[in-house]
Amino acid sequence: PGGHYKPPHCFARYKSAILVAYRNQEKYLRHLLYYIHPFLQRQQLSYTIYLIQQVGTGSFNRAKLLNVGVREAMKDEEWDCLVLHDVDLVPENDYNLYICDEYYPKHMASAMDKFQYTLPYKSFFGGVSALTPEHYMKMNGFPNTYWGDGGENDDIATRIHLAGMKIVQTPPHLGRYRVMDYREETEIPEPWRRPPSRHNTRKTWKADGMNTLQFRLLSRTKHPLYTKITVD
Repeated sequence: PGGHYKPPHCFARYKSAILVAYRNQEKYLRHLLYYIHPFLQRQQLSYTIYLIQQVGTGSFNRAKLLNVGVREAMKDEEWDCLVLHDVDLVPENDYNLYICDEYYPKHMASAMDKFQYTLPYKSFFGGVSALTPEHYMKMNGFPNTYWGDGGENDDIATRIHLAGMKIVQTPPHLGRYRVMDYREETEIPEPWRRPPSRHNTRKTWKADGMNTLQFRLLSRTKHPLYTKITVD
């Protein structure tokens, strides 16, 4: 209930919040929930899956939704780890542990099938990543000002370095993910390009993030397999 689980026969060593920014992607969501619950239970984690949904028809703001998710999830529990998860990615290897690195933010989706199981470029931080609450606050969370797709991952990678940290990559043989794609077969997928940066992160990171987060919480409901947070 509410997407919360803890192992019944042992004490979980780690507590992880799984945060998914979401808007109208029900096929992806069903697929993810079908795979991710057994996967996390085999790792004997205590965890909750949070879905952070943006209302309205305006541009999607993934980064800000994840900030909201962190703010709301931390009200429930002193989480050891915040796992930021795209809705269309499914892990392939059980040994890809959904726990944080003690010292630095961890990029987990280091080998996606759509990139032939390699990184599209060295500083890529998209897909799935894991940060402790301390890491997240040290870099002032994610930017609130990225509307529309792309770009924010590079901003986040830059923030990590500006905050005096580095990115730890999960080894590619462990960080393998399959990208679900439900587009019609008639659609030809565009070749993937690194989105251009639209922000001067070096100047803005301290003034745009968790310390300036504003939103309106519309509802918070427990569903059979996840907790849904709906925001304006």
